[in-house]
Order: sequence, then C-alpha cells, then structure tokens
Amino acid sequence: MKILNKILRVALPSLLALSFAEAEACTNLIVGKKASVDGSVMVSYNADDYGMFSGLCHYPAGVHAKGEMRKIFDWDSGVYHGEIPEAPVTYNVIGNINEYQLSIAETTYGGREEMIDTTGILDYGSLIYVALQRAKTAREAISVMTSLVEKYGYCSSGETFSICDPNEAWIMEMMGTGPGSKGVVWVAMRIPDDAICAHANQSRIGKFDMKDKKNVLHSKNVISYARKMGWFSGKDADFSWKNTYAFPDFSGRRACDARAWSFFNRFKKGFDRYLPWALGKDPNAEDMPLWVVPDRKLSVHDVEMAMRDHYENTPMALDSANIGGGVYQMPYRPTPLSFKVDGKTYFNERPISTQQTAFTFVSQLRSWLPREIGGITWFGNDDANMVAYTPVYCNNTVVPECYNTPDADAVTFSDKNAFWVCNWVSNMVYPRYSQLFPELQAVRDSLEADYFARQAEVEKHALELYGSDKAAAVAYLNAYSNDKAQQMLAHWRDLATLIIVKYNDMAVKRTKDGKLTRYVDRPGYPEAFAKKLVKETGDWYESK
Repeated sequence: MKILNKILRVALPSLLALSFAEAEACTNLIVGKKASVDGSVMVSYNADDYGMFSGLCHYPAGVHAKGEMRKIFDWDSGVYHGEIPEAPVTYNVIGNINEYQLSIAETTYGGREEMIDTTGILDYGSLIYVALQRAKTAREAISVMTSLVEKYGYCSSGETFSICDPNEAWIMEMMGTGPGSKGVVWVAMRIPDDAICAHANQSRIGKFDMKDKKNVLHSKNVISYARKMGWFSGKDADFSWKNTYAFPDFSGRRACDARAWSFFNRFKKGFDRYLPWALGKDPNAEDMPLWVVPDRKLSVHDVEMAMRDHYENTPMALDSANIGGGVYQMPYRPTPLSFKVDGKTYFNERPISTQQTAFTFVSQLRSWLPREIGGITWFGNDDANMVAYTPVYCNNTVVPECYNTPDADAVTFSDKNAFWVCNWVSNMVYPRYSQLFPELQAVRDSLEADYFARQAEVEKHALELYGSDKAAAVAYLNAYSNDKAQQMLAHWRDLATLIIVKYNDMAVKRTKDGKLTRYVDRPGYPEAFAKKLVKETGDWYESK
C-alpha cells in the first residue's frame, strides 16, 4: 500500500498549516460491555500537550457544610475563574475514575470560535473532576455537567467527553453560545453495548434522533441556537452537530478523525472503505460511522495496544524506512505537524501514540464485582508506547510516590518520579528506535503480562477480605497498586542505566550469560536506511 508518502509532498494553504500545528491534543477509545472480552466497559485517554507535567491526581471523599464554596481554577492554565457551591457530599477520585467506577475523559476539537464564552466559570477539565466528585453513573454525570454549565457558564472551546460507568458508555459534545452569554449547547449519545467508539480532536456526533430519549440527551437549544445564528435552516431530522458547529475540514479528518479510523480499522474488516475520509482530500468521501460493532471482542490489552498505534500496516504508517524517521526508523516525527520548504507547506501524520503524551490510562469498569474491586484505571506517565500501564483501583486513597512525587515538576527532574524516569528512557529510545525499542518493549510487555496474570488472584483475595472487612480489601488493593507502580519505576531506572551502558557511543556491548561484556559490536546503518542513503548520495561515497 504505497499510495502515500509518509511525509506528504503536497502544498497546503497557510490556514491549513495553522490548524495542523494546533491539532496536537488527545485521543479517547471507548468499548461497550458486550464488545469486551470480560463484559467490562472500557475507556482510554492519551493526554497530549507539550510542556505538560502531570501525575496521578487524587480528590478525597468529603462532607461539606451548607454554604461552602468551591473555587474553580482552569485545568490547563491554573487561572482562577470563580466559584460554585460545593456539593454536600463528594466522592473519592483517583486519576479519571471515582469510587463508583465512573470514568470520564475528553478531547478538544475547538469548533466555531465565535461560540466561545470566556466569561463562563467552568472549563472542560474542571468540569470533569467536579462531575467525578458528584456523580455515581454516566447519566448522572451528564446531568451534573450540563446543569452546572447552564447555570455558571462554560469557558472552553468545543469538547468531546467520554462518560462511562460499568453499564453504559456515552459520548457528549459541548460548546458555548458566544461571548458573555453564559449559555451552552450540548448533545450526548449512548454508545451501543456491542460497539466501540473513538474521538480524537474532531467533533464526531453528526445526526441524532431527538425522539430517542433513552439513548439521546441534548440541550433544549441544540438546534434552535444554530437557526438563530443562521447556520442551519433545514428540518430537525437533518441537523448534524459536527457539520454545523465544527465542520470536519482536511486537518480535522487527516490529523484527527484518522486516529479514530485507525482504531476501527484494527477490529473491523473492510474498514478501508472509509480510508478516503481519513485521508481528508476527497470532499465527497463517505463519512465513517460514530461507532462500529467489532469483529471480535476486545481486552484491556487490546485497548492498550491501540493506544500505541502509529498507523501500522496502513498507507499512513510511520514505521517505515522513510527519511522522516531518521536512521533508526522512528515512528515519530518532530512537531509542529506542518513545515515549509521553498515556500510550500507540508505535514506529518499524527498517530494515536505521540511523544507529547503526559499521561495515559485505560479504565476497566466491571458491574459484576463490588465497586471497590471492579474499577481499575491502568495508568502510565508518558507516551503509551513507552510505558507499562500499572493497575490503580478506584477506591485507592494513597497515590504511589512515583505518580505524585514531592519537589518534581515541569522543570525539576527526580529519579523518584515516573514522568521523568519514563521520559528519560523514551527520549533515549526515540532517536535510535529500531535499535533500542526492543529493550524497552521486553520490559514493558513482561510487566504488563505479570499484572494481567496476577489480576484474578489479587481480586479473589480482595473479595475474601471484602466479605468481612471492606476497609481491609480497599487497603490491600491500594497497597498492591502502589507496589506495582513502584516496581515499574525500579525496572525503568534499571532500563535507563542498561541503555546508556550497553548502547554507549553508537556501539553495542555484547552479552554473555546474561551479563554485559567489554566486547562491542558496531552495527552501522540499518539495511533499509543504508539503501536510502546510497540512493540519495549515488557513488560519492562508493569505495573503489
């Protein structure tokens, strides 16, 4: 499949270049309970942002006095927006999951700029964590989120939320109604239990059945606002959210929807039918569906591997000998996504797995277990491809040191901190990917295989404790989670020292009986790159 070059040689308008440069946010994958191997609902998130330093957040459960207020600070910038009344009772939240197995994630798509209301109090990030502290189910979370923004205003641009509990998975999209309005429009759709869904910085909801009140929820003004603004004049049944509020242009399809396409393409035969949509160049291409029923059921491991996707085995693959990947065939590209040569603008592909991921998770939500045992967020503190996801149970109240390290921040390194140690390793691996990644992959896969192998035994013991002492079961799972996180960190520190010692100065020390020796090999160029180099330089360097 060589119909495309991985660095596309096409000239793009400057506006397109700008949109590509800004399309560097997040990816969510969602799995319904009848589409998973074990009956769990799953939702995943790559939080992608250059310069972002983050660990595993924690909000303890609480009881609040009448009249107590909650200050709202912007999740991205930390800017103070205002305050809202605190709820009488708030729930324990660790990462993006709460004690009732409710998990929420997001991706930002922007949409019409004139709809942004900077006077609103609630931004998308604050809205997520406030909802996690106040809601027990996905439907309740939708009610909490929409009622809050309808009263206090929404100050972010267009957003897609994944809102999931052990029984239901929902996708919701939201936008403001213009400067100073304190108003919002929104629509939410339940994902069928046997389906998978994805979104990645492009609005995904098109037409929706307003009569299906069981599976479709929306603001009263969802269509009337568009009519008022002169953006839509057809029948209600023909209204498309994304075509009206966030039209999928070339960059929205190629840099964003293409990631959703790559997820569907893994699990649905014949999905190359929608490749022209993902490529973005054909304005008449058939739009891909919001969700699909996969050909087989997905496991947590399947979702983790999908979060590591670089368009492998597709026309957009980044894992080839293309010169953009450097000597060692790196499936990553420098950013911004667009660049200029001789006055023409070009772009790189934007896959799900990317170097700017600050943290990543896969939440596993299971209705047949006590909530304290059923909810897990599998967490990593760097690019999903470069980390081992460690288990974190939803009622944990003590965060492992490596995910919440004192004194570590965006400009302060600590070898006790997972973000920094994982980034230390990945940034050694990136430029020598084909040579060094197998070392990382072996450690990553070994740890994850061990976690999965232990899961049934660990949860069986937790259930035994739960029968007589719920607190003991929660404490046991918390200790187990923290132990596995710290174990991962220890392995990653060992991996860092192994790489610098074994692969020093572009040579490779030999191994004997499991130990490094002083003897070195000098592997030179990978064969594929050597051929590329000779083709480019001709006989200039040929030995006569």
